[in-house]
Amino acid sequence: MQQDQISKISRIEVVDALRGFAVMAILLVHSLEHFIFPVYPDASSVPAWLNTLDAGVMSVIFSLFAGKAYAIFALLFGFTFYIQYTNQQNKGKDFGYRFLWRLILLVGFATINAAFFPAGDVLLLFAIMGVVLFIVRKWSNKTILILAIIFLLQPVEWYHYIMSLTVSDHAMPDLGVGAMYEEVAEYTKEGNWGKFLLGNITLGQKASLFWAIGAGRIFQTAGLFLLGLLIGRKQFFIASEQNIRFWIRALIIAAILFAPLYQLKMELTANGQQPIIQNTVGVILDMWQKLAFTIVLISSFVLLYQKQSFQALTSKLRYYGKMSLTNYITQSILGAFIYFPIGLYLAPYCGYTISLLIGILIFLMQVSFCKWWLQKHRQGPLEYIWHKLTWIKVNKI
Repeated sequence: MQQDQISKISRIEVVDALRGFAVMAILLVHSLEHFIFPVYPDASSVPAWLNTLDAGVMSVIFSLFAGKAYAIFALLFGFTFYIQYTNQQNKGKDFGYRFLWRLILLVGFATINAAFFPAGDVLLLFAIMGVVLFIVRKWSNKTILILAIIFLLQPVEWYHYIMSLTVSDHAMPDLGVGAMYEEVAEYTKEGNWGKFLLGNITLGQKASLFWAIGAGRIFQTAGLFLLGLLIGRKQFFIASEQNIRFWIRALIIAAILFAPLYQLKMELTANGQQPIIQNTVGVILDMWQKLAFTIVLISSFVLLYQKQSFQALTSKLRYYGKMSLTNYITQSILGAFIYFPIGLYLAPYCGYTISLLIGILIFLMQVSFCKWWLQKHRQGPLEYIWHKLTWIKVNKI
């Protein structure tokens, strides 16, 4: 999320650019998904060449960004906490309780976003799992690293898998996610504003959280928060020869691990595998291969950012990253207006290629707005509100 105004620790340009990259990638994925509204043109009515192009666009964008852009976003959430906590610590203050208030405020922003984004909001998950950062804020680096590894190992899925080996009738709990998504799709298609908004902030949010549980994102999010905190403590985003060597090693190791993890994931989630295997070890490997590729993306971005040419190329992303909360929520509002029956209802006419072009257009519009806004203001509009409410005068916060 957008870092608050920093006094003791200066903004790090690569972090703003990387955050902007993550929010842009999230936008492109969501645009292809029609913001979790799977209505597309009938393939038989589309030229063969466009169907082929659509398939290629979907494969490339989802392979590059799906599950990875969110992971970068989560890691930087933990890094931002480090910045905020350290700045207050340097003033002799404990930011922890103020951070809990900040998370409560984030629930409000999550509700606004969810109102326009049926069953797809991630901000509520961040607000809930962000409590982990409060708990560990005074822990040692070693202890935090151990806890991060435990989270990223996906202990709940391992528990269910081991139980399935010892108890013949053991099954994963049915969270009813499929049924909830069907109900969300039904009221979304009606185009009724009242049902749409109310359903999204109630049933939609529930479906999103329950999906995150089944997809392994609960523990992965907590683990990524802690990795971001550790990266901040170790100052790995600061340009130095030692840190460059760190990111090179991270890139090499993650790249080597990605291929076998991805192949194993494909085999264990393929049709024909037992559901218990798909939903336990399959989920674990899916999270691991996405984590490995996320590290590849982050490492590559940080290393490329050492080049002036790449900095110039990604200059727009810095503006975009500084207003990440504003951009993330306005994406959902624009997406709902473009694709859903409450708005223009273009979903039935937009395949993956057209949807990608729409996503790029939204990105360019948002970047232009960010540049204009930041010429006159230090923060984005929603970032400013979040900051002001964070530091509101409340006794003993």
